[in-house]
Formats: sequence, structure tokens, C-alpha cells
Amino acid sequence: MTHGFFAPPTWTRRHWLLSAASMAGAPLAQASTPQAWPQKPIQLIVPWPAGGGTDLSIRILAEEASYRLGQTIVVINRPGAAGTMVAPLLKAALPDGYTIGQLPLPVLRHALMNKVPWDPLTDLSPILQVSSTTFGLLVPTSSPWHKVQDLLDWARQNPTALMLGSTGMGSTPHLAMEELLGAQQIAYTHIPFKGTTDQMLALASGNIMAGVNSTGFAPWVEQGKLRLLAVFSDKRSNRWPAVPTMKELGFAQSVYHSPWGLVAPSGTPAAIVKTLHDAFRAAMFTPRHLHELQRYDQDAAYLDSPSYKQTLLQIAARERQLLQRMKLLAE
Repeated sequence: MTHGFFAPPTWTRRHWLLSAASMAGAPLAQASTPQAWPQKPIQLIVPWPAGGGTDLSIRILAEEASYRLGQTIVVINRPGAAGTMVAPLLKAALPDGYTIGQLPLPVLRHALMNKVPWDPLTDLSPILQVSSTTFGLLVPTSSPWHKVQDLLDWARQNPTALMLGSTGMGSTPHLAMEELLGAQQIAYTHIPFKGTTDQMLALASGNIMAGVNSTGFAPWVEQGKLRLLAVFSDKRSNRWPAVPTMKELGFAQSVYHSPWGLVAPSGTPAAIVKTLHDAFRAAMFTPRHLHELQRYDQDAAYLDSPSYKQTLLQIAARERQLLQRMKLLAE
């Protein structure tokens, strides 16, 4: 009598394979389909207080991208340290695409000015560049200064008495006025704020005499609470064509832009970065988002992931030279 495995004549090939796998002690591998990403809400860190121009435009951008991703994008405000809080938070986050952030220019600058346990060029993965910010010099409407020269003349005659606000130590507004006043050998008192809203409130109420900020100041100027003396761009603004540029006033070095984009923690899978890129690129050019940018005198300045990374490298190199000249580079 032969002892062995008896298979009914009706068994199919699948029955044989399942039986063989069971007898060998190994389960048969089942075909699986990778889960579509994302499977849960995404956190977008904005390193500015709620209510400023950048925060408001990013919220519209996030809403538009949410529709395309099929998941909510939650804006998380983490203000302070001139907009640099996003870098350490992203470095500490899992590189799974569920935590991303807005990258302002001061993040690169802060890492050059201070010894920090993170590097924006190696710890962050660029998704795309979104826009570029224009800066302006503002005073309250009650101020006797109607021209930049009025402010400079008074500040020269009253050393350190000029109380000038910016969005933080080492921020682009801070460096813009530092370079301008430094070239004129004018001493002033710098008052740093956490963000646009705080600074504009202080300026409109007369708690400070002047301020430099991005075009988040637009509503305050339009409401007649602030006066725009000049802009730090290459050419005059289409929105305020009567306002001169610092360059045309004779301050050739006072041209400042602050491009910004979105980044993820380094190590985020390329496929996830591409999914984020595609959703935000589509969101960027929706009429709703473009209209929001125009409210703050900004335009879409799209760069894809590789181009944005190359731009960040170039900006870091230029910033290093500027800070070295100003003796602000960390040893």
C-alpha cells in the first residue's frame, strides 16, 4: 500500500499551489496594491503669526491643494525667530510627507549667522517655489516724513532715536534697513517683531516710527493707516506706481526680494514629493490663489523641485557673501 498525498481529480492548479505552500510551511504571497498617498491630513508649518499676508495667501493655496490631494491640509502657525522655526520642526518630523513647511529666506540666513543643529540645504527637501516677496519702507500716516530723505535727515540729526521695526533679527527687512542706514552711517534703534500683524499694529498706533516689511502691509496702506515711502524692488509696483524704488532714489544696493516655497523633511520619498509638487503647482495657478497673491503685490514665481533646490544653493552663496561683508557670519 502506498502512503502519500491523495488529490481529488477535481483539484485545479490553484489547489495544488495552495497545498504545496501549506505543506512547505510558507504562505503563498498575495498580490497587493500600494495604498494611495495621502491617507490622512497633512500639516503645513507656516513660521509666521496668523493673519499676515503670507499666512493668508498660504491658507488659500493649502485649500486649493487639499481639493487635489483628497485630504485636508492643516496650516500650523509657528512664529518667532525671524521665521526660522520651520527648519528644526521639519528636521524632527518623519519624512513621510505628512509634515511640510513654508521656507522663507531668513531660514538660510539664520543658519549662516548662528551655529544651529540643522542645515536647510541638507535637512530639507524642496517641493517647489511659490512666490517672491517685495519689501517697502513705511511710516504712520500721521508722520511728518513724506520722503525717504525726510526720514534719513531726521535720523542723522537724532542718532539712535529712530525706532525702526522689522519682522525679526536677521530678517530681510532688518538687513535691508541695516545696509541702507549703515551706508549713510546713521545709528538707529531696531525693534524686532514676530510677524507682520504685530509690526503693522505697532506702526499704525505710533509705537514705532517706521518699519520695513513685505507687502503684507498692503491692506494697511489701502486703509490709509500707513504711508509707503519706497519699495526695495527693481522696478515700481503696478499697485503703487507713484511710490519710488530705493534704487531710483540713489540707493543702488537696496534691492531686496525674498522668494519662498514649500519643503519637506529630507528623506521624504521622491514619489511623495512629486505628488505634493503636482498638487501645489496646480493650486498655485488657480484664479483664487493668484488673486490672493495680487492682494499683497506678489506674483506666482514657480520653480519645480530641482530648480528650486538650485536656487536655494545660489541664494545661500550670495547670502554668505553679504553677511560676511556685514560681519554677521557665524565663525
